[in-house]
Amino acid sequence: MSFVNKLLASVGIGSATVDTKIFRSELVPGEEVEGIVQIRGGNVEQQIDSIYLSLYTTYELKKDDRRVREQIQIGRYRLTQSLVIRPNEGKEIPFSFELPLDTPLTIGKTKVWVRTGLDIKNAVDPADRDYISIVPTPLTGAIFHSLSQLGFRLRNADCEQAKGIFRNRLPFIQEFEFVPVRGPFRGKLDELEVVFFPKRQGIEVLMEVDRKARGFASLLAEALEMDESLVRFTVSEQDIPNLTEIIGSVISRYS
Repeated sequence: MSFVNKLLASVGIGSATVDTKIFRSELVPGEEVEGIVQIRGGNVEQQIDSIYLSLYTTYELKKDDRRVREQIQIGRYRLTQSLVIRPNEGKEIPFSFELPLDTPLTIGKTKVWVRTGLDIKNAVDPADRDYISIVPTPLTGAIFHSLSQLGFRLRNADCEQAKGIFRNRLPFIQEFEFVPVRGPFRGKLDELEVVFFPKRQGIEVLMEVDRKARGFASLLAEALEMDESLVRFTVSEQDIPNLTEIIGSVISRYS
């Protein structure tokens, strides 16, 4: 029977299982993710070489002239060295790790999850997936609020493949697309695309200001994609009281 159990465990039947409990499912980039990993032994004793947590999201990229979505690992954390789990034994392993500052916000199509894996030799590694909600930091939230105050509405948000100078640690950027629905920029701009590059002391903001075509010259510029201006600036939490004025001034220079 023991041999049969070992054979079955090697293909995932009656083997150890894993379940991760994350204490808080809503977090901001840079915060600590805390929880416990619960392991339950199967029908036979098994050696677990390592327990690891991986942070995943998805992004859109172009492949063979098609737009596809791919999963990508944005962080990996090893919890323990090897251990032995006996039949039906239960173990709980606490964990804590820091969310990367460039973890995307779970807005629009973007999802973020933690995958827990057990590395077991000669067996199917059991795994568990737990989704978490990534919300704006106070500074990012203040930028969103300022754009709303200026009359912009968020139309779309997604993670897309980054190229050239826009590629940092990760092969994608999270782009937020706003449209002016009221206020001073309605009728002047078609849209405003915003990307955040978070730093320890603030956020570098990249804005692409898409001016509305007016007259033949503007229509020609739009046809040639010359009606867009790219601007970068940095803000910090000290700027929050004046953020609406700062952002409004930046956009006005290019609208």
